[in-house]
Amino acid sequence: MTEVPQSRQTVEIGKARDLPGLRLVITAGVPGPWGEAAKNLFFAKGIPFIRVDQTGGQTNDELVAWTGHSNAPQAVYQDERARTGWSEIIFLAERLAANPPLIPDDPDDRVRMFGLLHEIAGENGFGWTRRLMLLHGGLSLPKETLGPAREIFERLGRSYGYSTQAGETAPRRAEEILRLLSAQLEGQKAEGSAFFIGDRLSALDIYWAAFAALLDPLPDALCPMNEMMRQNYKVTEPALLDAASPLLLEHRQRIYQTHMELPIQL
Repeated sequence: MTEVPQSRQTVEIGKARDLPGLRLVITAGVPGPWGEAAKNLFFAKGIPFIRVDQTGGQTNDELVAWTGHSNAPQAVYQDERARTGWSEIIFLAERLAANPPLIPDDPDDRVRMFGLLHEIAGENGFGWTRRLMLLHGGLSLPKETLGPAREIFERLGRSYGYSTQAGETAPRRAEEILRLLSAQLEGQKAEGSAFFIGDRLSALDIYWAAFAALLDPLPDALCPMNEMMRQNYKVTEPALLDAASPLLLEHRQRIYQTHMELPIQL
């Protein structure tokens, strides 16, 4: 099981902005897949960073004053601009430490990797559609049922393009992506590879391992989380379960055990 680098600290936003080195803004208290994936890019490469906590669903005004963005994750290196997109965070990690390389050298493998990464982490990808499914479950309830939490759901819905139609069609898109990822892993296994692309670890392996929480979260001993959130993260729809090869969760377990932070520090 991988050990957490001793150089990692957590500091407040007001202090983080004046510190040198790499600051990584992550949503506090939840295993958000975008944040977990970003964190583990640097973890796998042994790059020390200072963690800065963001509050999910809130305006995060102090963070906006620093970086211009309220969301997480954000990677801020030295006095450079904040990197907020999954692809630019990958390229930053690759620049800061060449080894182990997480972007394939072969152009065809590289195109395939980034294409599949978009299907996982990009707009309308697996994480996006699962988020729409979660928002749909909440926003479909009577307003009084959610109470004060409805304002957070509505704010997130505006940020991520939620509509009733988007919520209703999201499961079909998620199913399609699970079948695509399953086929990729099954093809790799037939070729004798334990990785998504080629014969070595890539950013795609790390991203899927983190996003697999939206299929079935790791057990509480490895990822302590709110029980209601755990149940919301876990897929129960028969069509999605049928689309997901057992290899997807087997792969997640192997990658976490050998290359990522365990237990997860929220």
